[in-house]
Amino acid sequence: MAVVWGSPVRIAAIDAGSNAIRLGIAEVRPGAGLTFIGTERFPVRLGHRVFLERRLDSTTIARAGEAFAHFRRLLDRFQVKSYRAVATSAAREARNRDVLLRRIRRASGIRLEVIGSAEEARLVRHAVVQALGERMAPRLIFDLGGGSLEITLLHAEGVERSFAFPLGTVRLMESMGLSDRMTREQQRAVRDRVLATLVSAWPDPPELADNIIVGCGGNAEALARITAGAPQRGVPVLHMGSLKRRLPEILRLDMRGRVKAYGVRRDRADVMGVAAIILSTLAEWLDLRNVLVPGVGVREGILRDLAVSLLRRRPSAGEARRARQLLKSVRSFATSFHSDGSRVEAVRSLAASFFDQLAPLHGLPPELRLPLELAAVLHNVGRAVNPEGRQKHGEYLVRHGNLPGLSAPERELVACLVRYHDTVEPALRHKLYSSFSPRERRQVRALASLLRIAVALNAGPGAPVTHATARVNAGEVIFEIPRGVNPAKRLRQARRGAALFEQEFGRKAVFRRADRARPSGAGVKRQKCAAKGQAAAKSPKQAS
Repeated sequence: MAVVWGSPVRIAAIDAGSNAIRLGIAEVRPGAGLTFIGTERFPVRLGHRVFLERRLDSTTIARAGEAFAHFRRLLDRFQVKSYRAVATSAAREARNRDVLLRRIRRASGIRLEVIGSAEEARLVRHAVVQALGERMAPRLIFDLGGGSLEITLLHAEGVERSFAFPLGTVRLMESMGLSDRMTREQQRAVRDRVLATLVSAWPDPPELADNIIVGCGGNAEALARITAGAPQRGVPVLHMGSLKRRLPEILRLDMRGRVKAYGVRRDRADVMGVAAIILSTLAEWLDLRNVLVPGVGVREGILRDLAVSLLRRRPSAGEARRARQLLKSVRSFATSFHSDGSRVEAVRSLAASFFDQLAPLHGLPPELRLPLELAAVLHNVGRAVNPEGRQKHGEYLVRHGNLPGLSAPERELVACLVRYHDTVEPALRHKLYSSFSPRERRQVRALASLLRIAVALNAGPGAPVTHATARVNAGEVIFEIPRGVNPAKRLRQARRGAALFEQEFGRKAVFRRADRARPSGAGVKRQKCAAKGQAAAKSPKQAS
């Protein structure tokens, strides 16, 4: 019998960038992730004249109102329950942005939020990590838009450095008086400005040649289709050597020529030449060779945030009351089989804490937190029958014991988790496990992997471990336990118990004491790049 899963909810994200306004609508179902329903793009260039005059013109504001009115109709048609709309570089710099916000609110009822560069970079970063999955950890992410070039340098502990350079395509075209087809002098001037800006703000970048680099934004996506490298695990690649070779061809064509040759939109073809120079100069400065282009950005980051917030829904008063009653019932049952009350309560508290802290990683519906807690309390009841085969005995006792208030699906799920709480591996030869659907079996494995770590950290003599932190990094999950709980032995036990977790989530589980010093993320200076940067900074052309 299957567990009753949550109903799907439709969510939406709107990204009002400097070159276009984009809408994405998705469906989120607890435990099943995001499913895109549709996307829409409105070619409104909010950055037009803003980077020169610091004002949005009336025509641009009117067209933005039309775009949002259209988006409002789509939100209603698709019955979207939750959305977030953000504006980035152009709106940040426009002194009359309030006029834009009021016009959009009046035309559509949509509240547009102007976000800072740090929030913009965070959304992109989270979208990238989600898109690449557990086995690909980016070292650097760049996002080239109409108003800025955002760069985030990452290490195992999170963000090492971040930059927001005023090097967007629309900004450079308008501030330097460029058209879609540039003279050689203009091309050199763009390159010199980009290089001088990078050098002055980041004179000593680390060695990046052997790391995973990710590029975001419509410009990177368009250029990746033209200068593609071999895909990496299904992710498109922008080959920087190919971009350098094809740069003269891209720059030789005008807007119409690029539309015809590359099949891009007119507003993309317009800025493609400047974008190609910016990215080729960035590649030269940082010695980049291959750049992964997963095709995600601010919009996908918003959708991820909305999905996570839905999965973290607080229980209602009735649900909380029922949970207390069920926990009271299973505690009484466990006590009747001589379970160590303080120990199983520590396991319960720890497992529930891991469920909450790792919600963005496991994506399980919040209603599965309670069965995990119940299984934690009951995990050791089978030992009273016989320590040998205690897992199978525990499953039988839960399935057939006096546990009032448990529905049949909940009882079966809890019984399955009790069976897999330590060394027994989930297997289709087990009748109960095989009765679940493939999606439900995945959720059983995910819950069991959390329970195993909580059990392992509380095994053997010593004070119970009731709390620990769990942090998701690029390619690993770090579990930190407090001092004073025989940490060396507990850490060894936890490492042995983490095999199912690592298998299920594709990330290495790292266990350490909470007071351990964290490693430095300092990079290695590259003399060749520093010399290039100093030469560019001294060049008289940089003033153009």
